[in-house]
Amino acid sequence: MEKLYYENSYTKRFSARVTSCVEGKKSLYEVTLDQTAFYPEGGGQPFDMGTLGGAHVLEVHEKKGEVIHYADKPLNVGDEVEGVLDWDRRYSHMQQHSGEHLLSGLVHRQFGYDNVGFHMGQEEVTVDFNGPLTMEEVTKLEQEANRLIYANLPVTASYPTAEELKRMDYRSKKELTGQIRIVEIPGGDLCACCGTHVRFTGEIGIVKVVSLTNYKGGVRMGILCGFRALTDYDKKQRQVLAISNQLSAKPNCIEQAVEKLKAKNHETEDKLHLLYQTLFQLKSDHMPDSKEPLLIMEENLTPVLLRQFCTLLYERGKGRIVLVCSEEQGTWKYALGSALEDVRFVSKKLNSQLNGKGGGSSLMVQGTFQAAKEDIERVWKQAVELT
Repeated sequence: MEKLYYENSYTKRFSARVTSCVEGKKSLYEVTLDQTAFYPEGGGQPFDMGTLGGAHVLEVHEKKGEVIHYADKPLNVGDEVEGVLDWDRRYSHMQQHSGEHLLSGLVHRQFGYDNVGFHMGQEEVTVDFNGPLTMEEVTKLEQEANRLIYANLPVTASYPTAEELKRMDYRSKKELTGQIRIVEIPGGDLCACCGTHVRFTGEIGIVKVVSLTNYKGGVRMGILCGFRALTDYDKKQRQVLAISNQLSAKPNCIEQAVEKLKAKNHETEDKLHLLYQTLFQLKSDHMPDSKEPLLIMEENLTPVLLRQFCTLLYERGKGRIVLVCSEEQGTWKYALGSALEDVRFVSKKLNSQLNGKGGGSSLMVQGTFQAAKEDIERVWKQAVELT
């Protein structure tokens, strides 16, 4: 089988003869051709999609050197068919792959780290390096990669001889044998690679690092290139403008506006907290002292407020064991406390019958119930009668 994607990665249409077609799994037909421009999944790059004759090609994989096209309809062996690639998908893969090579090559040159994992996902390309990088270092790498993009350097693929390979300092994730394909970007990268690439770095458009996380002793870098980066920028720009309008602030001032809003919210929360403390005190003052179990149902209490109200009630002797609940969107948050007995026994019974979960100490347990108010009241009464 002739692999046209290695001869010319810009082949969008081609003619080929069907050499085999058998029904496979998932109601798809496994089709082989005498030549193909469809790239099979491999080296971190996803497979191409498109059409063969009247059939849609939904997956492409390579098995024992043979490229298998997984089509939704059968094709007749011996027929000449036209193959048409989903070019937007393929070209995006070429932009992402070439952009990844630039960054990986620069990381290797400047820090000596290896690219130990590469995945081209639907939303983001991730690259794993076996060493630490700071965001400041990554920003400089990104700038250098984009300078190489603007230089519009040639991206070439070659098959050096064994002797030539010995003299090359090229990147490779594993030991390779046989004929090795080398992809080169002058001043950027020299790497063994089986994927498809753009002809010139200018076609990458832009490389943008969108995430950086620590991963297995190194880092995982999320990147976007070309049209994907532009789409991401457009999306985030719309979000910035929407937030800007909500905050009545200029787009370049929204960070300060958010900080100001957070400070104001903290001030409001502090005032609200003091009001709740006053309210809890007043409610407690109007409750008689009691050695009986006490159940309180309140509205709009946070877990912190639930705990504070529950603690106040049992410390002031309003019940030998106190359960304070607050409902939010069908879920009841609760705080269960007592100064006289271990509440974990009662909590376990409540959770088992009210689809609940939670934990804590002998003095206080907090959690949630997935149950109706009437069920909580009924189960509570049964549980405390046994203590």
